[in-house]
Amino acid sequence: QVRLVESGGGLVRTGGSLRLSCAASDTLFSFNSLGWHRQGPGKQRELVATITRFEDTNYADSVKGRFTISRDTAKKTVYLQMNSLKPEDTAVYYCAASRHYDYDYWGQGTQVTVSS
Repeated sequence: QVRLVESGGGLVRTGGSLRLSCAASDTLFSFNSLGWHRQGPGKQRELVATITRFEDTNYADSVKGRFTISRDTAKKTVYLQMNSLKPEDTAVYYCAASRHYDYDYWGQGTQVTVSS
């Protein structure tokens, strides 16, 4: 069973930065794609950023230019660097991993709160 463990959430002021980490129990090369999703209060879950096995990245329009997804294969860890944070970024952030097309494995989530 694959385990994904997120960390790095917290409370930050508008304009601040946070770096989220997602530690996987399996080698990152066993996944076709890894992604960060978020679910804000009263909102549907949305895909924020993805990174493929070949290190291609993709971002939601709402975070382009502010968030960066990266990985360290030796540490089996995926990161989400979040800069210029806004109150609307407040959400529970989830790491997820896909072997083929759907996201098969999910972490427990980490809370990010951005105060105005």
